[in-house]
Amino acid sequence: MSFLNDLFIGLDAAQQEDLQERLDIVEHKIKFMDKMPVALLDVNNNPTYYLTEEIALAGGMIESNIMSAAFIIYYQPGKTLTDLMREVPSVLNADWQAVANNRIILLNDDVDRECSAENAVSLIEDMAEMLHPGSFIFGHEGDKWIRFGA
Repeated sequence: MSFLNDLFIGLDAAQQEDLQERLDIVEHKIKFMDKMPVALLDVNNNPTYYLTEEIALAGGMIESNIMSAAFIIYYQPGKTLTDLMREVPSVLNADWQAVANNRIILLNDDVDRECSAENAVSLIEDMAEMLHPGSFIFGHEGDKWIRFGA
């Protein structure tokens, strides 16, 4: 959680406490759930590792074998959700478990990409909602990310 500690520096005590409480809720819930294998890909199906720590804090683990990934998250800096909706369908493979189970997620975290503690905690909450639907509802689906049915 070192990257979060760095982001918390300079926040007042109330802000730190609020953000830590939000993280604690996610952490408490996921400790009773299985880690979800996630492939994080760009629009060319290349694995990326931009959000590895956030995925781990949200109850996921990076899966390098796309065939074994329960979820595939498409994320590429600079790409909007519209860009992803246009480009991703042509690179999907029906043989992938995540495609067969409609567990494709498009993420545009660039909307407010300022590297801040608030944004990092929101992204972790979003990731928890993506990977554990039904257990988390933070209400950002459709804004920063969408489930994409193939």
